[in-house]
Amino acid sequence: MPATPPKATYRIQVRPGFDLDATAAIVDYLDDLGVSHLYSAPLLTATPGSQHGYDVVDHRAVNPELGGEAARQRLLAALRDKQLGLVVDIVPNHAGVAVPAANPAWWDVLRRGRDSSYADWFDIDWDRGRLLLPVLADDPAALDDLKVVDGELRYHEHRFPLADGTGDGNAREVHDRQHYELVSWRRGDAELTYRRFFAIAGLAGLRVEDPAVFAATHELILRWAAAGEVDGIRVDHPDGLRDPAGYLARLRAAAPDAWLVVEKILEYGEELPDWPVDGTTGYDAMAAVGGLFVDTDAEGDFTALDNRLTGQHTSWEDLTHSTKLAAATQLLAAELTRLAALAPEVPTEQARAALAELATAFAVYRGYPPHGARHLAAARSEAGRRRPDLAGALDAVTRRLRNPDDELGMRFPQLTGAVMAKGVEDTAFYRWTRFVALNEVGDDPSHFGVPPAEFHRFAAAQQVRWPASMTTLSTHDTKRGEDVRARLAVLSELPGRWAEQVKTWMAYAPLPDPAFAHLLWQTAVGAWPIERERLHAYVEKAAREAGASTSWADPDAAFEQAVHAVVDQMYDDPSLHDELSELAAAIAPAGWCNSLGQKLIQLTMPGVPDTYQGTELWDNSLVDPDNRRPVDFDVRRELLARIDGGWRPPVETDGAAKLLVVSRTLRLRRAHPELFTTYRPVPAHGPVGRHVVAFDRGGAIAVATRLPLGLARAGGWCDTALSLPVHEMKDLFTGRVYSGGETPLDDLLADYPVALLTPSTTSVEAA
Repeated sequence: MPATPPKATYRIQVRPGFDLDATAAIVDYLDDLGVSHLYSAPLLTATPGSQHGYDVVDHRAVNPELGGEAARQRLLAALRDKQLGLVVDIVPNHAGVAVPAANPAWWDVLRRGRDSSYADWFDIDWDRGRLLLPVLADDPAALDDLKVVDGELRYHEHRFPLADGTGDGNAREVHDRQHYELVSWRRGDAELTYRRFFAIAGLAGLRVEDPAVFAATHELILRWAAAGEVDGIRVDHPDGLRDPAGYLARLRAAAPDAWLVVEKILEYGEELPDWPVDGTTGYDAMAAVGGLFVDTDAEGDFTALDNRLTGQHTSWEDLTHSTKLAAATQLLAAELTRLAALAPEVPTEQARAALAELATAFAVYRGYPPHGARHLAAARSEAGRRRPDLAGALDAVTRRLRNPDDELGMRFPQLTGAVMAKGVEDTAFYRWTRFVALNEVGDDPSHFGVPPAEFHRFAAAQQVRWPASMTTLSTHDTKRGEDVRARLAVLSELPGRWAEQVKTWMAYAPLPDPAFAHLLWQTAVGAWPIERERLHAYVEKAAREAGASTSWADPDAAFEQAVHAVVDQMYDDPSLHDELSELAAAIAPAGWCNSLGQKLIQLTMPGVPDTYQGTELWDNSLVDPDNRRPVDFDVRRELLARIDGGWRPPVETDGAAKLLVVSRTLRLRRAHPELFTTYRPVPAHGPVGRHVVAFDRGGAIAVATRLPLGLARAGGWCDTALSLPVHEMKDLFTGRVYSGGETPLDDLLADYPVALLTPSTTSVEAA
């Protein structure tokens, strides 16, 4: 662990539309909010126009579209002026190659082939002939559109280099003499000759296991860390690497004082490997916190409803087997082919089938040989159950996979992570629509909610093992924003009403895909009111991701038109619009209660809390790019100034109450870290104790309401009380002082559904 991990971070999606100077301009606001560190999206030079920065094309320089090095220096000056630090996001797994001319290393590989000094940078299977680039239209005559212009091969807007001495002749002849071959975009999934990031041909895998590649791609970031200009590093997608543990050991050795967190997605019950890092980027905490606000008693009702609506009785296990197998054999067919070729002792088709079944049956994203052998054993058992005809091939490849020094054993884990991501996150999450608040990265939709005792066990373990791990509720990768999920959690307390309402809507505005219709109506209620164009953009992406009635590769115009027509009905049909608005308004107050509760818990639980840009107010964002919309920081400044002036905002539509909770909690953590060093559940006594979750962090006590509708039906807090320390405690949200001992919750939570208690002598700066 670094000597001083961040107290709290604030994530900014730095991009061309909100560059480093724009980020520098809000540093004073971030300081007022109470964070200790800015947490930035990738800063290195990315594909021109990139809105996310994960497609780095040149590791030697700050992205000029973000303002370049001069703007980085101005940001550093602004941060130093407020004594704030910087955490940066890095992308070791892949580089952007969609625009070859923008990536000098890739351009040289295309020009010189295996003779390029960068040939070993990329994970290319050179034994399979020319490097395939899937950029052409799916038309046999596409090569007729090639041209040779200014010493380059051109295909419409695409530019490619020419090998020395190959430029004479017509364009087709020139093309045939290159180290690369331009092919139909449809051939990429099955025939690509280089490792990708998932199924994205424009992101080519890097071989950072090579010390020279590591040094070249990390030199600038490590120079910043050595100079004290970077305090923390967030590592994107470590599961794509050949040897994550080895990579992280090298990174830790090169940046020994940095706070180091990894974007490692843990399945339910899985623990982070014993890596030299400070923890994850918080998806595990997000699942634990969000689940607290779901009524576990409603699982049977939602299962029955979904079965009635869809007419399907497929289990989560069977659905994900189907979607993962499709990912392995279709989207990732090229990677599967490469693996099968490493097992020549097994007939090719049997090797492909066996490896695909094992990857499909792998219960976690990946193993880390030689550790995690139990996951491979479980996968072998499950694969054998489903495909007993493959017993011989399964045994043969499994023996190879047990050997961590075997090339097949080294590459197989890279496939399982991609299969999980594409098959579950990007497909099954859009098909399994029982209760979409749980369809989230790092969560398990089959695990319906988290009881308080289970959350306390998670948090206590976090305090012991990973006290500096990041916690979060929203990221640039979440499928729905935190407040959308908080409102959807309310439906778990209204299973009967929701069932009747959604059945009425689906009958009134039917879709041929009832599972997707259920997802659509839940999402609309969770995000309402939402601008029409945003909901249209969401449903098109979601339907294509589901891949059931339409897809990215083969869009079904009729189905998509039907989906868009239903969205338009939500806005244009007065009765439907009124019913949707009425239900959303009815559950909004309970949703706000959940939002405040989960935010307080996330900000106070063990770990380093992150706030995703803009989420200090209510945020109804959906999946990217919706969650990268501009944030109005002027509104947030004004509201924070009013709160600092003494205003105690009511819990209503402007979200200022959430800003109160965020700012007061973050300021306390920054000013008094000594109050956040242990973890102890605080018990509630009385008839409705299940509706509160509370814990003592070593002086600071967080109290949050859960299942607010059930609480109201029970008649409120009645005689339920918390056992507080005997000395005087002050609630930072209301300023009230309590004498301690048995404190009635109807007094403690009279104004807000949450409280943050500290010793009454604790002082926190106003700004």
